[in-house]
Amino acid sequence: MKFLIVGLGNIGDEYANTRHNIGFKVLDAFAKASNLVFDNDTRYGATVSGRVKNAELLLLKPSTYMNLSGDAVRYWMQREKIPVENVLIIVDDLSIPFGSLRLKGNGGAGGHNGLKSIEARVGTQQYARIRFGIGNDFPKGAQVDYVLGEWSDEEAKRLEERIPIAVEMIKSFCLAGLQNTMNQFNNK
Repeated sequence: MKFLIVGLGNIGDEYANTRHNIGFKVLDAFAKASNLVFDNDTRYGATVSGRVKNAELLLLKPSTYMNLSGDAVRYWMQREKIPVENVLIIVDDLSIPFGSLRLKGNGGAGGHNGLKSIEARVGTQQYARIRFGIGNDFPKGAQVDYVLGEWSDEEAKRLEERIPIAVEMIKSFCLAGLQNTMNQFNNK
């Protein structure tokens, strides 16, 4: 069985350590733990293929910038003939506390431009996503600056504990399925 695992983020050094790039950070950790190296010269993003037991995974970090993430997702779904039920998106989420991880099987974009783009290009909200909480500790009107801001030192330390859990969630999604993974991880 083949899965498309997509970490959302923006390309470029200026975005590397921003809250909006947590999807890239999670996939980098997955790749490092699995001794995989991304090919940065593939169409619509950096990709690497790997396996978790009997599951074949294609990891994708779109190069389309956040607002056009759907172009990359649709392209790789079609190219690799991966059904939407085998797609998992890792995304930052302002609406849940920092470090919280929630797996959902569907849902709206919640104002997230990357998810809006995926929904528009794939034609459905029925795809799984790991929502990685980045909190919402910002003054009114400062959302963009917060999302595109870098992690505080305290947040960076806590990320070291939370990112490996997100990596385990990816593995579980591919091996045990959506419902079992939600049951195991969503209340931790």
